[in-house]
Amino acid sequence: MIADVQKEASNKMQHAVDHAREDLATIRTGRAHPQMFNKITADYYGAPTPLQQLATFTSPDPRSMIITPFDRSAIGAIEKAIRDADLGVNPSNDGNAVRVVMPQLTEERRKEYIKMAKSKAEDARVAVRNVRRHSIDQLKKLQKDGEIGEDDLSRAEKALDASTKKFVESIDELFKHKEAELLEV
Repeated sequence: MIADVQKEASNKMQHAVDHAREDLATIRTGRAHPQMFNKITADYYGAPTPLQQLATFTSPDPRSMIITPFDRSAIGAIEKAIRDADLGVNPSNDGNAVRVVMPQLTEERRKEYIKMAKSKAEDARVAVRNVRRHSIDQLKKLQKDGEIGEDDLSRAEKALDASTKKFVESIDELFKHKEAELLEV
């Protein structure tokens, strides 16, 4: 039973770290990369469809991205979705593909992105701590029901604390990496 609670907690904490990694990848840096477009959906025949399912992404140079749709009729919808996504870019369409050129980030905009990254990292840390708290509550309930002893509870709490610390450190590492990436000129 204790192992089940610990395994479930570990899985949920790993999910929080993965979610933080995805969220931080969507914050744009000075370079163009396909992950920036992960959360953008375009209206394709009346259904919101992720851009990754509508087009291929190529980066001819570090500051531009060419998005080539599989279906040319989707170009207008892709261009509109990128424009509405608040990425701070202005897509242009040549009839075959959508070209996105990343403007140079100002220092003020970099600081805004760092704040946004810090907020997303803190949300992930809170999620990990909530999983820990919920798991400890489950363990205390097991002890109260007489299914585990006090020593088992103590060992399980220490193990949960250790795994919580490990996952929080990995979130901190992701944030430091993103911050360094944003500060790079």
